[in-house]
Amino acid sequence: MNTQIMFRIRTRLFLTYMILVGVTVLAAGLFAGKVIKDSHTEAIRRNMMNEVRMIVSMIEPDIASYDPVNRRAYYQEQVERFAALTASRVTFIRVDGWVIADSHHQASEMDDHGDRPEIQDILEGRMIGDAIRFSDTLGEDMIYVAAPVYNGDQLAGYVRIALGLEELSGTVYALWGYMLIGLTILLAISALVSYRFAASFTRPIEHIIAVAKRITMHNYRARVRLKRRDEIGLLGSAINTMAVSLQEQMEQLTENENRLESVIDNMISGIVVLDREDRIVLMNKAAERILGYDAQEVIGTAYDRLKQPLPFEQLVLESIYRGEHIRDEIVLYYPEERTIELHIIPLKMDSLSNSGLIIVLHDITAIRKLERMRSEFVANVSHELKTPIAAVKGFAETLLSGSVSDEKTTRSFLQIIYDESERLNRLIGDILELSKIESKREPLHLAPIQLDSFLNSVVEMMRPEADRKKITLELEAPEDVYIEGDEDKLRQVFINLLSNGINYTPENGSVKMVLQTLGDPEGEYDRVMISVIDTGIGIPKKDLPRIFERFYRVDKARSRSSGGTGLGLSIVKHLVELHQGSIRVESRHGLGSTFIVELPVLHTWND
Repeated sequence: MNTQIMFRIRTRLFLTYMILVGVTVLAAGLFAGKVIKDSHTEAIRRNMMNEVRMIVSMIEPDIASYDPVNRRAYYQEQVERFAALTASRVTFIRVDGWVIADSHHQASEMDDHGDRPEIQDILEGRMIGDAIRFSDTLGEDMIYVAAPVYNGDQLAGYVRIALGLEELSGTVYALWGYMLIGLTILLAISALVSYRFAASFTRPIEHIIAVAKRITMHNYRARVRLKRRDEIGLLGSAINTMAVSLQEQMEQLTENENRLESVIDNMISGIVVLDREDRIVLMNKAAERILGYDAQEVIGTAYDRLKQPLPFEQLVLESIYRGEHIRDEIVLYYPEERTIELHIIPLKMDSLSNSGLIIVLHDITAIRKLERMRSEFVANVSHELKTPIAAVKGFAETLLSGSVSDEKTTRSFLQIIYDESERLNRLIGDILELSKIESKREPLHLAPIQLDSFLNSVVEMMRPEADRKKITLELEAPEDVYIEGDEDKLRQVFINLLSNGINYTPENGSVKMVLQTLGDPEGEYDRVMISVIDTGIGIPKKDLPRIFERFYRVDKARSRSSGGTGLGLSIVKHLVELHQGSIRVESRHGLGSTFIVELPVLHTWND
């Protein structure tokens, strides 16, 4: 830095220092003068209160019945005597505001004093009234103090004393004069001392300023290189400490910002933030998915540009005008139909201003669908239970009434009752089984299973049923195929699938079970596929998506006659999924069906 710049800096420092010293001393003088003036004024006011009380105690209380002819000289003499004693102006005032006597002015020429502030203070209930104001009579600022005069319990009039403020003003002016002389001397001494120090401050201060500028340009690694131990050195050390702290805080803020951005982007719930002008300033990925918009396209635009259903805009407007948290459910039809739980929360930086809105979107389509399924399940359970119970009750009442005397008919009724009770027992058992599976209260007992022998045992178990319908039952399974699974639950799966195949296949048809391994053809298999293929009546295309639902039947009449509960395939699906597997169906109406189960060879976790 050249000499000219250094001189400018020294001069600037010097002038700044001198101005600061001058302003400080001047402010101290003004403050001291005001304090002295206020203290002196308060002392005078208190002394005047004591004096006015003394005067009230010494005058006659018949001031209210003042006789202007006979008593004027007496009261004038009194006010002049008290004025000499107190060195102040004394005024006697009647209760109606008329001036009886005044020590400094002719009473007959004075106007009504009932509206004076010191008199009004007494009328408002104060024991002593006071005021500082300009006197129209004497033409100067004065302190007024007034006290009431009572004749018994009746207010008779007022005694007022007043004192000019010229003496107090003179004292303050003298103090300000002394202050000015002291300020001049102090500034002269400061000028001699401060200029010598200014030069020694410029170079390190310029270095500190340069470092501070680098920090403001986000270079938080900049440091002050000073070895001084004085205040400048401490300042440099403080700048370095600040730079280190800023560097750490910015790194922490960056990390927190990245973490917060990651959390917001990966939230399941959609979040849209509006500013105070109702423009979109933030939209996470879930909100993009729910609303069907790209955040980059809508950031900075008004929320009503989203072209959402009218209830959405109405709820946002209601929250803006009411300034309250609003929760509601709406149905969005774009980009697809969804049921959305909507939370609109106003952002308030203080109790008055609205700083924007947070809109939280929960996709509850699956929840509402589950609720409907539960409702349908309860209705279906009630219906399915009602049918066998009604049959049992009806035939039992018939038998109990004694109207059936034929033994053969009686046995037929009892058989019906027995069959319906068995059906009811199976239904309740399946409901309990499905409930335990869905709630995962029944854990898997995993063990190695040799599939060819296992599936052969299942087929042989179902063969008598197939033989009764003259249905061919076959198994194709390679040897030495092993998986890890719960044998009892898998047996329940394949018995159910084979039983359905046999029940829905006409006589002289066939049901076939095929085992295949899946995976790298040249390596070891990691999954197996078991297919149950029948030549039965098949499943219509419209019913395929729903056959794994509880109580769903394609042929309701035939299902009931076969003793089915409508829960078998739902139980199968849950059991397969418990094994981390999958099940699907392929079918053509009238040509048969194929149920395909895929299972992993090994489990990575155990429910």
